[in-house]
Amino acid sequence: MAADPRPTRLGPQQAAPAQPMPTTRLSAWEIVQLARHPQRPKAPEFIEHLIVDFTELHGDRLFRDDPALLAGFGWFEGQPVAVIGPYKGRDTKENLAHNFGMPNPEGYRKALRVMKLAEKFGRPVLSFIDTPAAYPGDDAEERGQAQAIAQNIAEMSALRVPIVVVITGEGGSGGALAMGVGDVVLMLENAIYTVIPPEGCAAILWRDAGRAQEAAEALRLTARDLRGLGIIDEIITEPEGGAQTDPDAAMLAAREAVGRHLGALAALPVETLLERRYQKYRIIGRQVERLSRAR
Repeated sequence: MAADPRPTRLGPQQAAPAQPMPTTRLSAWEIVQLARHPQRPKAPEFIEHLIVDFTELHGDRLFRDDPALLAGFGWFEGQPVAVIGPYKGRDTKENLAHNFGMPNPEGYRKALRVMKLAEKFGRPVLSFIDTPAAYPGDDAEERGQAQAIAQNIAEMSALRVPIVVVITGEGGSGGALAMGVGDVVLMLENAIYTVIPPEGCAAILWRDAGRAQEAAEALRLTARDLRGLGIIDEIITEPEGGAQTDPDAAMLAAREAVGRHLGALAALPVETLLERRYQKYRIIGRQVERLSRAR
């Protein structure tokens, strides 16, 4: 194994802003801005720094290769793993090349192909999430976007290997859910996870996208909110001002959390793993019902 086999095509990390936003007592809308920060480490950079000898696989064997989604195999802390994650760029040119990190159906089918290979060879799956949503274009709908998302959710629910999900930036709508079913769901402190972006929510509810800040509060999309609701399992602490101020520290915190949970999951028999995963998602609705009755 080479001394430093990490991919180099992503280029160097951009410099952090001179005056970072403090992360203490931020509003939901301020956290949305941090989750979307252009210099925030993206899923490909987490893969680059955490995974050794990453080998990307291409294509869904049905239509084409989707550049908006990375999928392949590599090594995490000496353990072989499968890895999936959207490719969100750091500038306009890179975003255009990768569809702003919004996968098409073939992207989700590529991810599923890799996950089924992982199941066949007994390798755990690491899913890094940072996407505003699945691509909503007419051509994506014609090729079965909704079906591809639903199939991934169903297959991940029953995948017979451990799955660790890490929400690193934006976890948006079904685009995130199609990669978000896991035995453990980790979330960076200033990431978001939501059924719809605040702007879209405001436009639908009030016909006024300018009320996005109000929608962000109502959506309960922050890591603190979601941990309280039992939707995520652990919050990964970020450096003061956000992950973009010290990417190495953010990567180190993510590495520790992923390694700890992978080790615990590896000790579980497969049937126990599947039953715990099933119960994890069954109980989420019950918690929300109890909150509703309490009000």
